[in-house]
Amino acid sequence: MARIILVRHGQTEWNRQERFRGWVDIDLDATGLRQAEAAAERVARWDVAAIYSSPLRRAMDTAQIIANRLSLPVVPLEGINDMNFGIWQGLSIGEVKESYPELFDLWRYSPQRLEIPQGESLEDVRKRVVATIDDLTARHEGSTVAMVTHRVVCKVLLCHLLGLDNSHFWQIAQDTTAINLFEITEGKATVTLLNDTCHLRTL
Repeated sequence: MARIILVRHGQTEWNRQERFRGWVDIDLDATGLRQAEAAAERVARWDVAAIYSSPLRRAMDTAQIIANRLSLPVVPLEGINDMNFGIWQGLSIGEVKESYPELFDLWRYSPQRLEIPQGESLEDVRKRVVATIDDLTARHEGSTVAMVTHRVVCKVLLCHLLGLDNSHFWQIAQDTTAINLFEITEGKATVTLLNDTCHLRTL
């Protein structure tokens, strides 16, 4: 059995503004740093053997705060990078809704059908993320590892683990520094914790 602690990164200014982030490299804001510290305390309750992260700063900085608490290095993984939102990156929800109304309706109501110009689809993200998880679980049989990544990555991966297709994307909630826990035994996953933010109650 391999156990994966899946963590969404802390808050950024663009999270607060509800802008599409994608591959734009953004720092955590002050709240995000506090959230990461709280998540580190929570993750430290497990016996973590390794920490992996999306290479983007908002994820790497969250992961580094957790790693410092556990005295472990952070290993960047391209396979769990955020979704490339193409021409939407940097735009607010309102701007996308106004400029690309038909595509935005797909995003809200049929996300599995959306293909953003110069970007990725949910299926593109899912394929690379699942391949990365398969590799990690094979490499860390019998161990617990932490992985810090992004909302879209968490949501499509959890859909995969729960046997759901990408049409269920909006039925999976993922708040900033949400902690999820799943175990994989003989190729079958059991999700034991989902979108847990108990560690943020004192903030």
